[in-house]
Amino acid sequence: MASRPTRRQPPAAGKAGARASADVAARRYDPAETRSRVLEAAYMLFGKHGYSATGTADIAREADVSEGSIFYHFGSKHALLIELGRLHGEKMIAAMEAGDDIAGLSFDVTINRCFDFCEVHNMWDEVGDGDCHAKTAAGKHNPDSAPFFEATREVVVDWTRRHIEALARREGYELPNSAITAQLVFALVGAALQQYFADGTSTQDQQRIRRETVRFLAAATLSSAASQ
Repeated sequence: MASRPTRRQPPAAGKAGARASADVAARRYDPAETRSRVLEAAYMLFGKHGYSATGTADIAREADVSEGSIFYHFGSKHALLIELGRLHGEKMIAAMEAGDDIAGLSFDVTINRCFDFCEVHNMWDEVGDGDCHAKTAAGKHNPDSAPFFEATREVVVDWTRRHIEALARREGYELPNSAITAQLVFALVGAALQQYFADGTSTQDQQRIRRETVRFLAAATLSSAASQ
């Protein structure tokens, strides 16, 4: 009686599983993807709990990476905070542009989008002490959060300079110094945000602050150009 041939198990499933595991591992340890996950995790945790109350172990756990990966990619928690400031500035810019051409954006559009962004993303205030109702000034004077705000300022001021230069070209006038004008715009909007989020500011007053900020920026920019 002839014996039946022994069936060999197809190796495809095992190889496919190994390849899938390798792909997952490659995605998990891809440097750019790992760095991005750490930034997003830290952005969320610093915004929720504050800088001082969030440790690198918390960030690593949230990002699903080793704690050593944070120091490998950023060097220190302080350096990570600077990168988060840049990320915050980039997110704010993306919200102000919303896919529109920078030259076609009026102050009315960009300032209202900026305020809308800050209402949702309270990193502007929260990174200092974790209080979502903290005043902007308190955060700015917290030495721990100073690198965050400086990095945000650098990114947003550069975009503001390019924005007002684009507006000037569109309207056919020249600004005496767009770099200084951008710094002043940033300072004014920061002061307006401080009032906007201050305890006790009514919804009516918040709308007034928005309108006055837009009106002042438009008038000041045109006045600066006319004074040449």
